[in-house]
Amino acid sequence: MATEPGIETPEDIPQAPHGASGGVSRRAILRGGAALGAAALGGAALGIGNQATQALKPRVEVPHVHGAGGSGPVRDIQPGGFDPTAFATRFDAGIVSRLPDGRTLRQYHFVAVDREIEVAPGVWFPAWTYNGSVPGPTIRCAEGDRVRVRFQNAGSHPHTIHFHGFHPADMDGVFEVVDPGQTFVYEFDAEPFGLHLYHCHTTPLKRHIHKGLYGAFIVDPPGGRPPAREYVMVMNGFDTDFDAENEFYAVNTVAFHYMRHPLRAVVGEKVRLYVVNALEFDLINSLHIHGNFFDLYRTGTRLEPDEFTDTVMFCQGERHILELEFRHPGKFMFHAHQSEFAELGWMGVFDVR
Repeated sequence: MATEPGIETPEDIPQAPHGASGGVSRRAILRGGAALGAAALGGAALGIGNQATQALKPRVEVPHVHGAGGSGPVRDIQPGGFDPTAFATRFDAGIVSRLPDGRTLRQYHFVAVDREIEVAPGVWFPAWTYNGSVPGPTIRCAEGDRVRVRFQNAGSHPHTIHFHGFHPADMDGVFEVVDPGQTFVYEFDAEPFGLHLYHCHTTPLKRHIHKGLYGAFIVDPPGGRPPAREYVMVMNGFDTDFDAENEFYAVNTVAFHYMRHPLRAVVGEKVRLYVVNALEFDLINSLHIHGNFFDLYRTGTRLEPDEFTDTVMFCQGERHILELEFRHPGKFMFHAHQSEFAELGWMGVFDVR
């Protein structure tokens, strides 16, 4: 059946992975209370694979994670899967060489690949990825560097890469659609300095972004920023039953990961967070850090902070750099200040020594 470009036929709409017959909405998970929500996060509530018959049944291996009433799975995703802890500190500088004019050239190779990813223990999502992961690699360069990205589409749908920042119109990732099996080379000068993002810009946009085609794009100012312990936090969510409502929320994809594996910090040490909101289906996301305040650099395009606060809101695609120094040792929670998001996976802990 012929369709207009960007219009999906019913058979093109993805179904639950591993042959699952369906799922429950986030509303149903929340109505069941904390214990039921924890059971869902264990993979039972969504009917994944051979767990379909265990729908909505509590699981003994999923107790409370902390004493404040929040809950989540104690076990990890399958070994060898995506590691949010490693991702948070992984910055891709590309293959570096020099141009004839002496400037730095950074070359990257991106491949779009369809891949199932585990977003909570036992919960699989049929993603579209850059280089096999959601989010895609965190690109890092300096203002004025030449960036060259060879993009190969090995997926099942047309895709592009749209970079935020300055670039020529024919490098915008909107009209130069890359069909499956094709390749396109993006090339531009990295500017302005700040925290940006990249994402697919093929229609329907909400589907291509929600399915996982996005990542952080950091452009350092001339001379760099002061030394700090740095983490990348890409806020995202997953609609696992395809009803245009997210069932799981996270930073760096895996729900509750940083509850089980806290991010490390040291008293008096500067911590720098590169926070990007890639969430689809919800208008606003947010971040609150317990027991502390932070300097907020909106979009990271100025070297002086815009605010001193402990909570910040993000529209979709909005991103900010946060800097803070912990005054006290101990475990300090961070989470979305939408309680529903936090209870469905968007919370973690800083372990301050």
